[in-house]
This record gives sequence, structure tokens and C-alpha cells, in this order.
Amino acid sequence: SFLQRTLERLSSTQSLKLPADEALPVAVVALQRYLSEPTDGQRQEQQLDSYSFDVTITDGAWRAKCLLHPSLNHLVHRNALRTGTDVRVSRCSFVYNERRLGHGYICIEELGCIDEGSCVLPGVDVSSLPLLVKHGMERSVALQSDVPLQVSRKHYLSLWNNDDPEGDMWASGCASPDQVLDSRVTHLVTLESSFRGLWKPLPLLVKIIHKARLRYYGKFGLSIDYPYQAYFEVADQSGTMSLVLWNELCPEYYQRMNVGTVLYLRNYSLKQSYSNRSRPQMDHHRMKSFTSVICLNARNPAAVITVVSPKSVLPQWGLPEVSYRSELEKLPNGLACDVIGLVTFVGRVERVRPEKYWTYRWIHAVDGTSDRPYILELYSSSQPEIFNQICPTYIVCTQMRVCQVEGCPPYLTSSCETQVFITYHKGQPYVSDPAVKSFIQWTKTLKDNAVLQKTAVGGHYCYPPPP
Repeated sequence: SFLQRTLERLSSTQSLKLPADEALPVAVVALQRYLSEPTDGQRQEQQLDSYSFDVTITDGAWRAKCLLHPSLNHLVHRNALRTGTDVRVSRCSFVYNERRLGHGYICIEELGCIDEGSCVLPGVDVSSLPLLVKHGMERSVALQSDVPLQVSRKHYLSLWNNDDPEGDMWASGCASPDQVLDSRVTHLVTLESSFRGLWKPLPLLVKIIHKARLRYYGKFGLSIDYPYQAYFEVADQSGTMSLVLWNELCPEYYQRMNVGTVLYLRNYSLKQSYSNRSRPQMDHHRMKSFTSVICLNARNPAAVITVVSPKSVLPQWGLPEVSYRSELEKLPNGLACDVIGLVTFVGRVERVRPEKYWTYRWIHAVDGTSDRPYILELYSSSQPEIFNQICPTYIVCTQMRVCQVEGCPPYLTSSCETQVFITYHKGQPYVSDPAVKSFIQWTKTLKDNAVLQKTAVGGHYCYPPPP
């Protein structure tokens, strides 16, 4: 095995340069990004490229998870180094981690990309291949599963944007097991008026009416393990208030807290409103809005969050229904609306700029009320399973903001609070909205073949069109 021989030779030398005839092709099977560790010489100044990449390669007999030397990061940025292709490793070294006994890894310092399709991968079941580790460091196999090779980092980021949850640590799924809820709960209006004099507030029972995308605030030199923040708007019968989920609570709860979810909260804290945050437009809910923010932290105090099962929600709790705004024609520039349509065009996923980890795509959708389609500029909304799989199907986008263009029809761009839904709509709060019911009736008059002849997928798109 090429990888096995290379590791054996690295055992007797600090760095290994392979002649051209010995640099056999290996296939790239995974590329994973994370925030770099500051070295002693970099602690006082910001590193220009503050992300590191772990690359997993295989020769068909073994897999090896390696660190990509920072000088090669530009190959990832240009998508020259990507999964499913072959590379030739011409120089590498073995790095011993001084902070954890028995932990080390290969660092790839020079490689060449092969543009043709992989000659290594056909017929290989990558998941069944053993992971190559140095003799005496077998314990590090468990460490290499879903965490970065640089041990001070605890998780990976999505390869192309900072908004998406990435890896097995992001819990999803069902509500908490049925629990007996304390009948003594407080209302948001009471919390707003009297909380500052209370040491330990009563529990809250609220419904989520808006969910924002994740905000990753990690930066070079920051020592927080999970630098995440997520905003929600919650409501009870007395009004609405913002709620923020901090740090390590995000991987545990973000994917379980959706629009329409009912929460039972204890051990929360209340803070003044943060001025530099975006907010959803909620005046169509016609509810009183309170300015304080409910903070849920893992400590000081440690918040207790119960996601209430839908079948356990009682009508006597008086929790409000989620409402939507769909009158696009009457909205001025910058205001938000919610749309449903049938996708007739979806462009490829594009990246804003090399130094920005944002991704977006353009979409056209029709709803039968006009000959003109909706033109949607959709940025990643922390829903990778939806964003990457948009196709000619029904789509619902909430909190899209109107952008007026001189000489052209307006288009809609997503906001931090935008949520996107495709294919599976059963049980979502919007299914009872009159505009949605009217749209469903219209789609029943369409013929599949006629619709598919007018649809397109992929390619570059730009709006407004150039002169």
C-alpha cells in the first residue's frame, strides 16, 4: 500500500519528498474545514487565512486523514482540490501533537491535482477501509472520527459557508420525552415588567413564531469551543419576545427548535435588547412586542429546555397561531413577505467572494397569479438538506425582503430570518394559510409534462440582467 509505505518512511525522517515516479495517485474522499489554531508567532496578529483543512485520502487499501499545509489552502478555495478527484502527494511530514500523548498526523506540504476522473475510487467501498495511524498511536483513531486533527478545535464547519450545521454533533429529531409541566408559569408581559426584581423567575411556556439562521462568530485566536448564536421570536397570549440560544446549546437544540415548536423554559436569564442584530418583520402578527431578550446558556445559569411534543400542547394554554404575509404587490422596498410557488428555474450554488463564507443561488417560481415568476435570491439559511436539493417542486420561503430595481421587476432576497421548505409540507404552520390553499388548488390544474418542459436546473444567473 502506497500510504502504508509512506507512513513507515516518515517514521525515520522529519519530512519526506517523493520523486515523481514514487508519487502514486491517491483519491480525495473528504475535505473538512475548521478555525485554525494560533501558533506562538501568530498570537499577536490576525492570520490572513484563519481556516485549516483536513483532507482524507485513500490509495484503495487504506484511508489517511491528513492536515493540509496552509500554503495549499488556495487549491480548496478555487475548488481545484475537491472530493472525488485524484492527487499526487510529493512532499509530506509527520506532526506530533505535544498537548496530547499518542496523537499525531501526516501533514501534506506539496501535491499536484489530477483533473481527470479518479482512477482509484471505482469499485472501492471507502467506508469499509481501515484508517491508517502510526504504530503506537492507535488510540487516536477515535479522535479522528468527527473532530479536527488540531486538538484544540472541537468541530468542523461547512466547507463553503459558516451558516450550516456540520457533523454528527448537531442533534436533530424529536421532542423531549413527555414531562409533567409545572402549572405555575409566567407570561412574557409579566416577565418584561417585573423580572429585574426577581432572583429566580417562574418557567415560561412559549411558541416559536420565527427562527433565524445560525450565526457563527468564531475568529482567529478565539478560545470558545462552539462560537454559535441563534435567534428566535417566541410568543404567548400576552405578546412576543426575542430568545437567543448560545454556544454549545446550539448543536444540541437548534435543529429541534422550529417555527411552531412549543418550549417549556426554566433557568433562563433576561438581557437588554442587542441593537446590532437584524429582526424579522412581525407587524402582521398584530401582537405586542417586548424589547428584552430571553437568554439560554449552558451555565450561569444552566438553562433547562423542554421541547414539548405537539400532541401534548393544550388549547387552554392560549398560544397564538403563526401568521404569514403574502401580499407582494403592495409592499415597498425593504419590507418582508412570505411566498409559495412552483420552482421553474434553480441556479447552481455560488459563493459570494473567496474571503466570505456565504453561499447563495437564484430561483424562479410561479404561483398562477401572474405571468411573471418570483425571482428569488436565496442565501444559505442553515438548512443544508433543503438548500442543496432545491429542484422543480413546491417551495415556501418566509421573511423574504423586497428589492426594487430601476427599469426591472422587483426581486426578493433572503434575510437572516428566512426559512425555506420544499417537498415535505405536512404539519407546517403555513398549510392552513388561505394563500397556500389557493396555490394548492391551482397546482391541481397543471399537467406534469407541461410544467417540466418549462423548467431548467443549473447554470449561472444574474439579476438585474447586464446591459
